[in-house]
Amino acid sequence: MTASPYNPPCGGLPPQTALMTGRAVFTEAYAVIPRGVMSDIVTSVLPFWEGTRAWMLSRPLSGFSETFAQYLMAVAPGGGSSQPEPDPDAEGVLFVVEGQAHLIVGAQAHDLVPGSYAYLPPGTSWSLRNAGAATTRFHWIRKAYVRVPGIEVPPAFVTHESAVPTAPMPGTDGAWATTRFVASDDVRHDMHVNIVAMRPGASIPFEETHVMEHGLFVLEGKAVYRLNRDWIEVEAGDFMWLRAYCPQACYAGGPGPFRYLLYKDVNRHAALAPFRTAR
Repeated sequence: MTASPYNPPCGGLPPQTALMTGRAVFTEAYAVIPRGVMSDIVTSVLPFWEGTRAWMLSRPLSGFSETFAQYLMAVAPGGGSSQPEPDPDAEGVLFVVEGQAHLIVGAQAHDLVPGSYAYLPPGTSWSLRNAGAATTRFHWIRKAYVRVPGIEVPPAFVTHESAVPTAPMPGTDGAWATTRFVASDDVRHDMHVNIVAMRPGASIPFEETHVMEHGLFVLEGKAVYRLNRDWIEVEAGDFMWLRAYCPQACYAGGPGPFRYLLYKDVNRHAALAPFRTAR
């Protein structure tokens, strides 16, 4: 299996001599959480997780993320959980960026390494332990699954990014490509968590403006991102949240590839109930 680079470790504290001004941005349309602000003092410990701390990158909140939560988990050797998910309606995606983990889904055991990807539908019985001698880090994206009568809930699956073909965007000669872990037309799924990759100098050459909310975690490289009316520099380890309809475009900066883990909500009707007039 070919090794692929992933986002660098975070944590610690800057020295007292450091300037406090950085790249963090929070607006009504987007937020940028740079790797440098993911310090030890902003982590949480979670119920029924041992030897574990979490950076909460997004959560459903007024004026912020509406459809999903995203954690960057750090699990010490021997740590983990046999009761990881407290919400029976939550689906999840795990994406490993460092170390090893032993994942049990139902009666199936899986050994996870950097690049491993697991989809966990609502109601799934699963557990995870750090099976190695060093810290294991993984992204955990959680969403309340939107059920549709007559459409079955998708099954759990575990794979690795190296086992999934990369699909080039039309007309780009592979300079802009996506690793899609779920077929775009599989209506059982109401979220996609993909990897987007861009070669140095490649671009998203128009301001995408769409209903899907985004979470973007930069795994590798650097770029200049257009967010609403602003150009923002981002690098490996940074997280971006984009609300629905936030205009977005991008130039990949090089010298190596620019890659990010992308969340978006898909394949469901717009909820109208909050706006209906009582009769």
